[in-house]
Formats: sequence, C-alpha cells, structure tokens
Amino acid sequence: MDHQKEALMNQLTELIDVVSGLPECRSVSKRMYSNLVRRVKLLSPLIEDLKDSDVEVEDDVVKGLVLLQFALNSALELLKSVNEGSKILQALQIDNISLRFLKVTEQIEDALSQIPYHKLDISEEVQEQIELVHAQFKRAKGKMESPDVQLVIDLAMAQREQDPDPMIFKRLSEKLQLRTINDLKKESLAIHDMVISSGGDPEECFETIAFLLRKLKDCAMTENPEMDAHEGDKSLMKHRSPVIPDDFRCPISLELMKDPVIVSTGQTYERSCIQKWLDAGHKTCPKTQQTLLHTALTPNYVLKSLIALWCENNGVELPKNQGTCRNKRSGAGGSDCDRAAIDSLLTKLANGNPEQQRAAAGELRLLAKRNADNRVCIAEAGAIPLLVELLSSSDSRTQEHAVTALLNLSINEGNKGTIVNAGAIPDIVDVLRNGSMEARENAAATLFSLSVVDENKVAIGAAGAIPALIDLLCVGTPRGKKDAATAIFNLSIYQGNKVRAVRAGIVPPLMRLLKDHGGGMMDEALAILAILASHQEGKAAIGQSEPIPILVEVIRTGSPRNRENSAAILWSLCTGDVQNLKVARDLGAEEALKELSENGTDRAKRKAGSVLELLQRVDVVDS
Repeated sequence: MDHQKEALMNQLTELIDVVSGLPECRSVSKRMYSNLVRRVKLLSPLIEDLKDSDVEVEDDVVKGLVLLQFALNSALELLKSVNEGSKILQALQIDNISLRFLKVTEQIEDALSQIPYHKLDISEEVQEQIELVHAQFKRAKGKMESPDVQLVIDLAMAQREQDPDPMIFKRLSEKLQLRTINDLKKESLAIHDMVISSGGDPEECFETIAFLLRKLKDCAMTENPEMDAHEGDKSLMKHRSPVIPDDFRCPISLELMKDPVIVSTGQTYERSCIQKWLDAGHKTCPKTQQTLLHTALTPNYVLKSLIALWCENNGVELPKNQGTCRNKRSGAGGSDCDRAAIDSLLTKLANGNPEQQRAAAGELRLLAKRNADNRVCIAEAGAIPLLVELLSSSDSRTQEHAVTALLNLSINEGNKGTIVNAGAIPDIVDVLRNGSMEARENAAATLFSLSVVDENKVAIGAAGAIPALIDLLCVGTPRGKKDAATAIFNLSIYQGNKVRAVRAGIVPPLMRLLKDHGGGMMDEALAILAILASHQEGKAAIGQSEPIPILVEVIRTGSPRNRENSAAILWSLCTGDVQNLKVARDLGAEEALKELSENGTDRAKRKAGSVLELLQRVDVVDS
C-alpha cells in the first residue's frame, strides 16, 4: 500500500475513533446523535481489515473511501456542534438539525455505495457486517426523525402565552436536561460562545433563548430552593469573586460593561468610556486604531443580555445604566423608550451624510426589533416617512437597514397603516426586485406583514409584487424562499392575486419544489397550490404539470397538514374531470384516501370523502 493510501486509511481510522469516543449526548438530538455514532463505530472493522491486507487497494475503492472520509468529517463536525451547542437553540431548530443529520446520513450511504465490496480483501464476516451497516444507512436515508410533539407544543406555548403554566417549564427542563444550576450554567456558556463566534450577530431567536433560559432557572430554583447553595457553593462565592469574561469587559476601562455600544469598526465599548474618547476629539477606534467611518454608537443589546445572564448566574449584582446616558419618556403602563436618542437618529436620517444615514437606519432597525414600546415611539417620532425615502438609497446597506426597520415597525398593527399611507408599497416592491438578497428577503417579509390587512393585499398585488416574489422563490436562500412563499400564500387569499400568481408562472416552481421533496418547503408549496386550485385558471395550470402521482404519494406518506392540502388539490383537479379521476384511481389513490378519511384532520376527511365519492361514480360509469 503506497503512502497516500496508507495515510487515507489512518485518517479514516482516526475519524472513526474520534466519533466512537464522543461523550453521550444530553440534548433533544440524543436519538439521532446516538444512531449516527453507533453506525459509524460499525465501520471500524472494514478499515482495520483493509489496513492489514497485503492486497493493493484499487483506485475505484480509493475513490469511495475518499468520499467516506469527507462524509465522516461532516458527521464529526455535526456531532460536535450538537454535543457542545446550546440545548435550547437545538430544541428551537430541531427541524434544521434533523435535516443536517439526514444529509450526513445520505453522504455516508452514498460513499458506501461507491465502494465495490467484492474487490476488497476482507473476511466474509466483515463483509456481512459492512453490508448490514450499509443497509442501516440506506433505511435511514430519506427518513426524517419524528418530532417530539409535546416538546414543540411546550416551546410554542412558552413563547406565546402571557403567563405560561409553570408545568410547561418543568417539562422543558426535563426534556432539555436543564434541571440543575450547573446544567444551566453550562447552557449559559454555550449561548455565550454562540454569540461570540458569530461576531456579535447571533441567531435571530436569541431573545427567545435568553427568555427560556431565565424561566428554566426560575423553575429549577422553585423545584429545589436549596440546590443553588449546594451546587454553586455560595459560601465560596462570598470569598472569591467570579472571573469576568474578557468579552464582557470594556477595552478602555477593563471593567464589566453596563451599557455596551458598537462603533463603526465593529468593536464594543462601555458607552460612557467611548463617548469620553470621542469628546476628546479622537477619530480612531481605541482597540484597532482604525479610522472611524462615523461616530454613531449602536447599542449592543445581545451582549447586554448576555452580561445580565452571567451576572445572575454568578451572584453578581446586575449593572445599572448610567443616568447621564438616558433621557427616558414614560409610556402607558409603565413602559418607556429612549425618545431623545430616537429624535437624534431621526435628525441624522433627515439631514445627515450617507454614512450617518446608514448608521442611523441601522440603529433604528435594532431599536424597532427590540420591543413594542420602541416600535410605537419610533413611529410617533415620524421615522416611517424618512425610512421610506431611504428605500430608494443607492447604498445597498442603507436600503437593507431601511426595509428591515420598516419590517420590524410593521409588527405593530397601528404602524401598518402609517407605512402604507407613506407610499411605501411601490418602493418595497422595487427593493424586492432589485435589492441585495438580504434586502429582498426582508422586503418579502414586510409585504407579508402588511398583507395581513385585507385592503393591502389588493394594493400589494397591483404594485407588481407577485412576479418579484416568484423570482425570490426560485433563486433565494432557504430563508428568502420561505419569506416569498408565505407572502404569496397570504396575497393569494384575494381572488385577483390568484390570477396574477398563475399568469406570472407560479405553478412550475411550486411543482419543482414538490418533485425535489420541497427542500424543506413542501408545506408552503402545497398550501399555495391548494389555494390556487380553487380558481379555474389555477386548476388548469396545476393540471398541466401532471401533479397527481406526487399528490397521491403525499396523501400516503406526508404530514397531516400536507395530506390535507394534497387531498384538497386532488379534489379540485378531479371535480368535473373524468380523466384525472382515472389517473388517480390507477395510481391506487382509493386506498390512501380511505385511510385519510378515517385518520386525517377534519378538513382532510371531508376532502378525501368527496374524492372517494367521485371515484365510485367513475367506477360505475366504467362498469
């Protein structure tokens, strides 16, 4: 065996050994994690036999082994990220994690398929074992892990309800194995690492993660009030101050930050310290010595929340904002917002140079995302018309900030009308057509938000949004495609927009999504098709794309909601069309529909029953 092939064998051995030695998983991904580790372990005898063999390994075998090496590297990366990452984040993104496990499983199975076992100098026993392992990977290929329904419900209830039942958090603490203060401290560190590794721009669900972590800690303390004293060893804490993480210290004062803000270079400082630096006439970043493009200070809310969590977990008094930095205006119900800061930002939006406008729009974007009070204050201060003007900015980043700020402001029902009355819809559609990918995605999301109001559906459709949304559905990122699909779905509730969507060519890309198993978007594709099928033009366009084999397959094997929508589409296609009925019958639809009529959702049962009646009639005619 030459050196190159020997090195490959050694690398494969090392990869399998590392995977085999990984610790037990204690997150919601435990089952997928354990299955993958167990199957990878079983590959070890194959590599050991090949290393011990005196027979030269042929090139086509090497090709398969190289593919296996790539696949095992992907597996190791996934397993480590699951084992070391935030358990709460994994629970919130379990569908994405399941897809990653599915992709790695497919990679390994594809690699094993490329290895010609009959050419290998391995024992009969090892060959049987490898064929068995290959069969296991093949069976797992294409099979998504079933979601934990109770976990999904509990997470949704915890986020949506005003005052969630404490039992929800008790169940979550058990499911996520975040029962003790030590568990919660490790989780807090995992969240901290996630934010730092993302360069201060963490997952969009960070606020949800922080909220759930606080509630789970409250739950742990309620269940066992003495636990904190034992596990945290508070008697020691009194005599030993915890070490402040470097990321939480201001680079100027080296003290724990109270009000962290970001300068144009991306570095974070304590507000009062960097303000003194700037007031002294400095034009550079103290840490990097780079020239500051502008002197706007953007609050680092993510880091501020992390500091608060760290203080709470380590028995440190929470830092208080400096009074000189804020000029707050009390709102209804005791809420407040930084009106003076907002007015200052609006001045920069209206009269500032391009850099100041970009920075001000970016800060308003963050403030509007932060909370409901800010959304009201920003709108009341008159920001919306100024942000609408910036939608036409030639600077792509300014445009992104403006459309995203409007998206965040539109969460408030009262602001939707203000945005539309400011003439925003045509400009948002123009961003959807011509902006950067991030701007296009957020423009689509903004149109969806505005389309919740029925009269806006008409205006958005008339402004030409639907062809641009279809284009984003075809070429966007996974997130962009979802934003486009949800907007198209909502707009198509209005009859005139159904026609616009069909004539703009929506059906072929939706059918491509179905034939490619959706790419995670089968739910959206079927929901839109079900709406379009209720219109004659939509029904005709869908019928031309030969959808019945896919619909019958989804009725057999799909999720409850997808089975329901597939039955609704099939009913529309088969009503008044004997040929489609015969195609469905020949594909064995009757058996699948009978099962759906007994076990589906209420709507699915009705639609399945209606199609079964049509099939019985066509059987009578044929006989």
